[in-house]
Amino acid sequence: MALDPHTRDKIIASVKQGFADQIAMTREMIRFPSVRGAEHAVQDFVFRALKGRGYAMDRFAMDREAIAQHPGGSPWSQAHSEAPIVVGIHRPRAETGRSLILQAHVDVVPTGPAEMWTHPPFEPTIEGDWLYGRGGADMKAGHVANIFALDALRRLGLQPAATVYVQSVVEEESTGNGALMTHLRGYRADAVLIPEPEDEKLVRANLGVLWFQVEVRGHPVHVREMGAGANAIDAAYRVIGELRRLEAEWNARKAGRPHFEDEPHPINLNIGKIEGGDWASSVPCWCRFDCRIAIYPGTSAEEAAREIRERLAAFARSDAYFANNPPLVAFNGFFAEGYELEPGSEAEAVLARAHEEATGRPLESFMTAGYLDTRVHALYDRVPALCYGPISQNIHGFDERVSLASVERITTAMALFVAEWCGLEPV
Repeated sequence: MALDPHTRDKIIASVKQGFADQIAMTREMIRFPSVRGAEHAVQDFVFRALKGRGYAMDRFAMDREAIAQHPGGSPWSQAHSEAPIVVGIHRPRAETGRSLILQAHVDVVPTGPAEMWTHPPFEPTIEGDWLYGRGGADMKAGHVANIFALDALRRLGLQPAATVYVQSVVEEESTGNGALMTHLRGYRADAVLIPEPEDEKLVRANLGVLWFQVEVRGHPVHVREMGAGANAIDAAYRVIGELRRLEAEWNARKAGRPHFEDEPHPINLNIGKIEGGDWASSVPCWCRFDCRIAIYPGTSAEEAAREIRERLAAFARSDAYFANNPPLVAFNGFFAEGYELEPGSEAEAVLARAHEEATGRPLESFMTAGYLDTRVHALYDRVPALCYGPISQNIHGFDERVSLASVERITTAMALFVAEWCGLEPV
């Protein structure tokens, strides 16, 4: 049942009343340089913030064996974060509404050269409507919105009339294993909302993602005898060329896929890192490069990985050098399938009403060509998994920034969504 206008107006006003504190907490979170493996301090901060609000708390490590055995688990590596997962649990006085997971991640991508930023990446700066800082958009603004949407209700003496799990995870930017670990821990709800920076739109479909590393071996000689050697870096370019041909073929498979066929290039292969050689005057005997490629929903990670392996094996057999020195392929991160959100769920209808009340516009949906943790809940819990968050610019780039007006709008929409989806009771 839709909220009555009086309650709706009080919630909107309460979000506005708490928004200065919400910005302050978002800035505090941005100051933690929580790149992969360095999220312990920010998770402690989140734990204290949730515990101080009276939530029951759970803090736990990842179960490597359980993740490895799950079809949605990504390969473990030495770079895997050992920071804990944090969950704050709201339990109602009477369970009369529908339960909810509010989830966000604290890990952020590396900054690149700090001198290429207008402001220091971990020193949050406000200019006009924009809040600058690494991870502010992706997704600490959304993380804090999860907390303050509930705060807005409590400020009115109200709380959800259903169980709500506020989940703070790691490994979203590299494996997705943090969200998967909450699933393996046993957390379930009737719906999930993850406020990633999605321009105030609902994600209707998103692609799966694979990470893999290719190693090419060469034959080292002095450069004066270059013809007698084999340059591994030059050879790596030939392998990349074959992967580009595979990328083109996968893009051609968009035909007949309703969420993807109108996209000019839904499948993106990124050569994200490359290193090789030991000495400028020696023909390099090794080169390694790291790749990320997307896969369509309905294509399993294992199926896509098999195609990559077989494609490079066939290429090696056709190449005079690689026939005896085939490139080595290792999958070392994301091994995640994509998903499509079926239209027509009650959760989506509730979010649509909340969004229109908060913004004055109908809720739009779209396809995003990146990884989202909603895949865990959509594929393995089989519940409505809603990804919806603020307007941003330059995520993963220099001068990452999020619109503060948009953060206030989506926080309002989230508070209204929680109120209708979970129902309300006195604190």
